[in-house]
Amino acid sequence: MLTVPRGPHRAAAPAPGRRRRGGTAGLRRAGAVLAAVGLGLAACGNPTEPGGLSGTLPGAGASSQEIAMQAWLAGFYEAHPGVVASYDPVGSGTGREMFLNGAVLFAGSDVPMDEEELARGRDRCFGGEVVELPLYISPIAVAYNLPGLGAEHLNLAPETLAAIFAGEITRWNDPAIAAANPGVALPDQAVVPVNRSDDSGTTESFTEYLAAAGGEAWPHEPSETWPISGTQSGTGTSGVVQTITAAEGTVGYIDAAQVTQDLSTVALGVGEDFVPFSAEAAAAVVDASPRAEDATDLRLTVELARDTDTPGTYPLVLVSYTLACERYGSEQDATNVRTLLEYMASPEGQERVARPDVAGAAPIGAGLREKVEAAIGQIRPA
Repeated sequence: MLTVPRGPHRAAAPAPGRRRRGGTAGLRRAGAVLAAVGLGLAACGNPTEPGGLSGTLPGAGASSQEIAMQAWLAGFYEAHPGVVASYDPVGSGTGREMFLNGAVLFAGSDVPMDEEELARGRDRCFGGEVVELPLYISPIAVAYNLPGLGAEHLNLAPETLAAIFAGEITRWNDPAIAAANPGVALPDQAVVPVNRSDDSGTTESFTEYLAAAGGEAWPHEPSETWPISGTQSGTGTSGVVQTITAAEGTVGYIDAAQVTQDLSTVALGVGEDFVPFSAEAAAAVVDASPRAEDATDLRLTVELARDTDTPGTYPLVLVSYTLACERYGSEQDATNVRTLLEYMASPEGQERVARPDVAGAAPIGAGLREKVEAAIGQIRPA
């Protein structure tokens, strides 16, 4: 049986100074993830594979990975029914904190760990290093609610998008929007930007893009916390989707996997072209980006080229990392985590979440997979 762990893994609280995100909504989302994976298995007990894996494997973190994790955990369960695996989509910051506190064995984060977190990670990982693997690559969609507009995608230059979210462009028929969308009957209607209310790696990725590509129209630093007060907002990706869907004239940023049929999406200005989101365009910008300056053989972090003008790239992309330990306190934990990550990184696992009807993620390339597999191979008991 695959169920949400309700023991000490769920009881640990974040350290002082970092706000826990998700609350009851996070618990409901976690229940949804595991219900999708374990539906119909509630009466089967907790089987142990003959000569195989067993035990619990709790994880938590970025809500952007929620749909992908449903698919990954389902595939993992098919091969290893003796392991009770779970993922609580409470958000990147809370997931990192739960990982560092030892509340979960792995985590998902839309941003790499900072120096302080990495230092804490050495204690949590029994003297080993934190492993950071870019296993989930997905475009961030700019979604809007303008029924009857008639355009498949609304074209927005990065400076225009930045001005919208900075509160400088307030009507949908603004000349800057109209200039990029000839022939589209734009309504004389208020623009209502919607942002994440919780600290979010998706927000950091979005504000990184606005800061890099939006020029002087975006005067704020990249941040997990939305830098403008008094805005319309929603908690988690699902909360932003609900807020946009509930009112016409709204526009917000969400993981592309969670775009609903009720919403339209923006094609971003890249050089002389406008590029809609796609897995292929997201993969193209990651391939064109260098590794982060502090990347290692275990921490495969990327410095995304947000301001690229390379044709066919979609620079508003989220690279969500899976966090694990180089060393664990038991052979069982090390083996379970290593086996799950091997499946997530495998061609089968990547193709599973790349399906448009699942998460529409961009599969990692063969060169990156080789580095990921080498890092996973270093996971062992202390």
